[in-house]
Amino acid sequence: MDSVDTQVLKKAQEWIAAGQRGVLGTVVRTWGSAPRPIGALVAIRGDGQIVGSVSGGCIEDDLVDKIRTGSLQLERPQRVKYGVSAEEANRFGLPCGGTLELVLEPLTAQSKVDALLQRVAAGEQTARRLDLRSGEVTLSDGQGVAALAVDESALVSVHGPSWRLLIIGAGQLTQYLAEMALALDYQVLICDPREEYADAWSVAGTTLLRTMPDDTVVECRPDRHTAIVALTHDPKLDDLALMEALRSAAFYVGAIGSRKNQEKRKERLKEFGVTDAQLARLFGPVGLKNGARTPSEIAVSILAELTAVKYGYHIPQPVAGGVLAAIEAGCASP
Repeated sequence: MDSVDTQVLKKAQEWIAAGQRGVLGTVVRTWGSAPRPIGALVAIRGDGQIVGSVSGGCIEDDLVDKIRTGSLQLERPQRVKYGVSAEEANRFGLPCGGTLELVLEPLTAQSKVDALLQRVAAGEQTARRLDLRSGEVTLSDGQGVAALAVDESALVSVHGPSWRLLIIGAGQLTQYLAEMALALDYQVLICDPREEYADAWSVAGTTLLRTMPDDTVVECRPDRHTAIVALTHDPKLDDLALMEALRSAAFYVGAIGSRKNQEKRKERLKEFGVTDAQLARLFGPVGLKNGARTPSEIAVSILAELTAVKYGYHIPQPVAGGVLAAIEAGCASP
């Protein structure tokens, strides 16, 4: 499953390969309540076909109209603003007087979209520099580069995974979690030394590691952009990973298992020298408490909790009940 940006770039590359005229737009600045974040992409073909989004739809409609009528025929990159005045903000559906600025560029073979996609597919974080005067594009290693930077001369955008997710265990739940995490632009690593699970692993875009979990965590050198989730249900594997993960700089460490099993796990980890402060970092039972039951629902709950932690949001405990509970209660009634 591709991220939104990758979907936009892949479609843009299809148009380039087919000799179709098109424009790529990147949100480079926002003021007020802008609908889409900095770095959001949209691509529009010459006949008006569109992929991606930079607003709720009104700005896209304006761009499509300009491309169809021929009033937007770019030879070089161009910067445009929407919502500068109250009238424009109202016209383009920007809330609370929001304003956004786009860099629009013509899509050609010189855009190097194909080379960029190859690097991203290989798991390489890549900085794409667009010269705003000439339209020339250069690609380089994106490590250590800000997500997006723009000035009068160039736009530098970073593509590829900037976050890592290490999952211990290659079972069915991991499959759903890995596929969804790829769509959220994580570099996904799967660790499972068990042949019966590792040999069957087949999720494209992930990296399978057959080493022992504690060795794997140490070798990965988790940083503040790394999340680690233990999903094997086997203490011999999960506990090994958690021992090292809780001592690392990983921004999120979670483990599957009931509350009772979590308490037992914490007692075991204490015996291996894991401190109370380190244990307090453990999310377990893993995932947002939303009543998830199936593997795919649990994967959603894990990524929901992981996303909240990533952005510093506190999710309150849910209120018991819900539609399904009400239905079941009704079915159980005499």
